[in-house]
Amino acid sequence: MKHSTISQTRRGHRGGPARRIGRTLALVLPVVLVLSGTLAVTRVNWTGSPRSSVLTATDVTDANVSSKAVAQAPQDVLRDQLMTELQDRNPGQVLTHLQQAVNGHPSLAEHCTSIARALGRAAVRIYGASRAQSYARPVCDTSFASGVLAAHS
Repeated sequence: MKHSTISQTRRGHRGGPARRIGRTLALVLPVVLVLSGTLAVTRVNWTGSPRSSVLTATDVTDANVSSKAVAQAPQDVLRDQLMTELQDRNPGQVLTHLQQAVNGHPSLAEHCTSIARALGRAAVRIYGASRAQSYARPVCDTSFASGVLAAHS
């Protein structure tokens, strides 16, 4: 065999079964890791309560039956109060009350963004996009303004 024939054979050779298995693993393994990580995160009890973190079908049924009897979470109560207040007051006053509530109860800070966005979307429905935007200010990292923008788009 000539040297050129040997080098062409090596270049043309794509690899055997081990190389194909390696390529398959390189494509499949990241997908498996992401899915298993996602499943692990969904099974973690993020509420901090000692109750089981796995939600079963009976839990869903029980939750639907007794949803009226269970008290709302503090952030849901605050959001509902502020949404009601938005009907009677301008968004600037409502945002002030949101900021005061977060300052008074720091545990609500993690929910401030979602509440402010909801207020922004509601303000667009009530006042229109340009007027609602005029009330925007940096409460919860300008989340009110992003809610206005999302509702207007």
